[in-house]
Amino acid sequence: MKIGANYSGNGTCEFVVWSPTAEKIEVKIADGSENLIAMKRDEEYYWRARVENLKAGQHYFYRINGEVDRSDPASNSQPEDVHGPSEIIDHSSFQWTDEDWEGVPITNFIIYEVHIGTLTDEGTFDAAVKRLDDIRDLGITAVEVMPVSQYPGERNWGYDGVYPFAVQSSYGGAEGLKRFVDACHKKGVAVILDVVYNHFGPAGNYLNNYGPYFTSKYKTPWGEAVNFDEEYSDAVRNYFVENVLYWFRDFHIDALRLDAVHSIYDYSAKHILEEMAETTDHLSKTEGKKHFLILESDLNDVRYINPREIGGYGCDAQWSDDFHHSLHCLLTGENSGYYMDFGTIGDMVKAMKNSFVYTGQYSRFRKRKHGNDPSERPTYQFIVSMQNHDQIGNRAFGERLSSLVSFEAAKLAAGVMMLSPYIPMLFMGEEYAEDTPFQYFVSHSDPVLVKAVQDGRKEEFKAFQWKSEVPDPQSEETFVNSKLRWNKRQEGRHKVMLEFYKELIGLRNNLPALKNFDRKDMNVIGIEDEKVIFSHRWKREHGLYCIMNFNDMEITTFVPLPRGSWKKIMDSSEGKWMAKGSSMPERLDKKQDVTIKEFSFALYELEMKG
Repeated sequence: MKIGANYSGNGTCEFVVWSPTAEKIEVKIADGSENLIAMKRDEEYYWRARVENLKAGQHYFYRINGEVDRSDPASNSQPEDVHGPSEIIDHSSFQWTDEDWEGVPITNFIIYEVHIGTLTDEGTFDAAVKRLDDIRDLGITAVEVMPVSQYPGERNWGYDGVYPFAVQSSYGGAEGLKRFVDACHKKGVAVILDVVYNHFGPAGNYLNNYGPYFTSKYKTPWGEAVNFDEEYSDAVRNYFVENVLYWFRDFHIDALRLDAVHSIYDYSAKHILEEMAETTDHLSKTEGKKHFLILESDLNDVRYINPREIGGYGCDAQWSDDFHHSLHCLLTGENSGYYMDFGTIGDMVKAMKNSFVYTGQYSRFRKRKHGNDPSERPTYQFIVSMQNHDQIGNRAFGERLSSLVSFEAAKLAAGVMMLSPYIPMLFMGEEYAEDTPFQYFVSHSDPVLVKAVQDGRKEEFKAFQWKSEVPDPQSEETFVNSKLRWNKRQEGRHKVMLEFYKELIGLRNNLPALKNFDRKDMNVIGIEDEKVIFSHRWKREHGLYCIMNFNDMEITTFVPLPRGSWKKIMDSSEGKWMAKGSSMPERLDKKQDVTIKEFSFALYELEMKG
C-alpha cells in the first residue's frame, strides 16, 4: 500500500493514511480556509481521499475525529519542523541524470560515513556536493549518510527522527537529497542511507493518534517497541516496507543501513527484516540494479545475513563491532564497559580471521554466552571500522582515535582495517587525522526534554569524574565544535595521513589478494607476549604478507614466512610517513628474525618467478 500524499503531477493528489482507531479523518489543506475533505475508510483501515486542483508545495494536515490536526505519518516534507503541517512533494518533477548508473558491487565498497550537518560549514546537501571530488579522489566508492529523516530543530545526529519519509528541511529537504545522490552517481559513488526502524524520537511523534504503531510487549532503550507482530501490525509493517521502497525508488539510494536491528522485535513467522530483504530483492530484479540492506546489530548473529533458503533473513551485510573493539582496546588500553571483553592479540587475530570474536563463548560484560559462528559467510558481508559515529560520539567528549593514540598507532589502525578481508568504513575526517571532536548534539524546543537530555548525559559519565564539564548537547557550540576543518588536509601530519590513506586504498583497489573475500585464502597468526600479528592473504599466484607490531616499542621477532621471495611494498615506519625510519628489510626470502618499529606494519608482496 503506497501511503502518504501521492501527487500525480497534474494537480491531483491521493491522500492515504492508516488508522484503525479513528472514527473520522479529513484532509485539511493549510491555505487559510477551513475547507475539509472527507476521507473514506476501507476494510483494512486505510483512509483515502482524492483531491483535485492542488499544487506541489501546498501544506496539509489530517484532522482526526474533528478535534485535532496532525501531520501525515508518511509526510514527505515537514518545512515547519516536526509540529507543523506536511508538504505535498512532486517526486516526478526532479530531473535525474543518472539513467546509466549501474551501481557499485558491495565487494567494491569502500565506505565513507558522513553527518550532513557537520561535514561542511553550511551543513547542507548542496555544500556536501562540493566535497565529493575530495571524497572520490581518496578512493571512496560509497558514501554512508547518517539519518536525514525529519527531527526536531536544526541540530541532531538524526536518530531522534519522527517522520521516516520526510527529509530534514535544514539540510535541503527532498530536492537537496536528490541533487546529492545524483551528483554522487555522476562521480561513480554509491549512496548508503542510514535509517531508523527500531524507535522514534520523543518530540513530534504523533503516531499514537492514528493507531497502535507501538507495543508495550517489548521494551527498547527508547521506550515501547515498534509493533511488528501484535494486533494491527500488518499496516505497521507496510509502513516500513514502503519506506524501504521509497528511498530506493524515489531517491535512487543504493543501500540502506538499518540502525540497531537488535532492538527490532518480531516473532512473526516471517521476520520484518526478511520481508524487507525480499522486497528489496524484487525491486532490484525489476530495476536490473542491485540494492543492498546493511544491518547494525550487536548480537553477533549471522541469521540476519544467512540466505533465506537456509533459514536466514537474506540481508546483504552487517557491521562487526568486535573488529572495532579489538583494535581500539589494543591501541588505547581502555577496558571499561563492553571493552572489558577485548584487548588481547588473540581477540584481534580472531576478529581478522573470523569477523566476530564472540562466537558462542562466555562474555564477561554480558555475563552470558554470546554470538554464533560466521565462518561460512563470505567476508564481504561484514563492515568494519576503526571508528564510527557511535564509538566517537558516545564518548563524553567525542574524541576521535587520532586524539587518543599516537600518529604511529593511528596509521597502524588504518592499515589493519584497510588490509583486512572485510568492507572498510571510514568516518569523515579520519583520512586526514581530523582531531576536532564529534560530540552528541540536539536542538529540542521543549525545556523539559532539553533538561532531561542534559541531565542524562551528565549522569551517564558521572562515574568517570572528569575534570571538565561534559559538553552540553543542547548548546550550538557543541554542534559547531563537531564540524570538520577541511583546511587541515593541506598541512603537516594531516596531509601525510591523507596520502597514507590514498596509498592504502590504492593497494586495496588494485591487488588481487586484497580483493579476495574467500576465508580459505588467508591465515592470521598472533604472538600474545610479543603483541605481533602476521597476516597472509593470497589469490592464486598473488600473495601478500603483513607484519604488524602493536607494541609501544621496537621489538625483534621471528617471522614464520611462507615459502617464496617477498618484496616490501608499504611500511608505515618509513620517513615519508613522518616516522623514524624503517628497520624492516626490503626483501624477505626465509623464516628469520626482523626488527620492527613500535606501532607499525610492513606489507610484503610475493615476487613472481620469470
